[in-house]
Amino acid sequence: AEQGVTYLCGFVVPEDIVNVGSTGLVLASGGRGPGLMYLIDSASGNVSELINSDTFSMQHDTSAWPECPGPVNLEAFDVHGLSVSEISPGRFSIYSTSHGEREAIEIYELDLTGNTQGAAPLLTWTGCVPLQPDGHFNSVAQLADGGFVTTRMIDQDANIGRVWGTITGAVFEWHPGDQLRAIAGTELSIPNGIEASADGRYIYVTASGTDELVRFDRRATPIGKRTVSTPMGPDNVHWGSNDKLVIAGAHEADPASCAAPLCFAGWEVIEVDSETLAISSLGRADETASMQRASAAIRVGNEIWASGPDRIARFPLN
Repeated sequence: AEQGVTYLCGFVVPEDIVNVGSTGLVLASGGRGPGLMYLIDSASGNVSELINSDTFSMQHDTSAWPECPGPVNLEAFDVHGLSVSEISPGRFSIYSTSHGEREAIEIYELDLTGNTQGAAPLLTWTGCVPLQPDGHFNSVAQLADGGFVTTRMIDQDANIGRVWGTITGAVFEWHPGDQLRAIAGTELSIPNGIEASADGRYIYVTASGTDELVRFDRRATPIGKRTVSTPMGPDNVHWGSNDKLVIAGAHEADPASCAAPLCFAGWEVIEVDSETLAISSLGRADETASMQRASAAIRVGNEIWASGPDRIARFPLN
């Protein structure tokens, strides 16, 4: 523990974290191949890994995902950005951006209906939506019709340190029965995290290359765009409570003090009003903290959880 923060340790690149509905469980990605997916009990702190378990299976639903070429290669993929929605009580749909043998949104179903009787959670891979193979897609947000919006952050062969601050990607969308398409007017510098309003009107995207949160209004023609500067380099964005968005990100260090393309001096979690885009800080750690990057944050009860390179930080809301 340090600086008012306690840690859950032992993760392999938990790049993204999301709440699993109102179950009190948290899902974390394992963003270093071969892919991992962690389920965390927020009350006990117990962690189970779902993909390398006896209850994981792959059952390709070819009617729902006809363009998916087949089961994921478990030795050549990762679990990156996450989006979770409840299908029915105790059953959840998980969409994840994935890289490796293929660039795709991988689709899973998580069944927790047996948990109350002590049964292990069941995770099933059901299909995928292939993405452009020359792009690096970062985050995904599910839509009401089973489709999604996703951020093409950068080209696969681009040097991220050299393109910082320039237009590198955009938001793409996919709907059942249609093709993956770019959304005109959403071009940004390092588009990273993404969320959508329940009615699909607004899309919220973090632009890491310009330290901004951008709200796109899809009812406007051309698409509406409102931007607010963030106090750190924003990474993932997730819904919090009371129509607020929670964003994590790192503070950049003075380039003169380090030799790497990007150096960090602590991290911060902010809350953004989805209507006014007013920003308030929920907490931060300085450059002496053992965790120097935060890529995602969520509200878990009366705490904020923020994921880092190898751990998850927890601190109270107050």
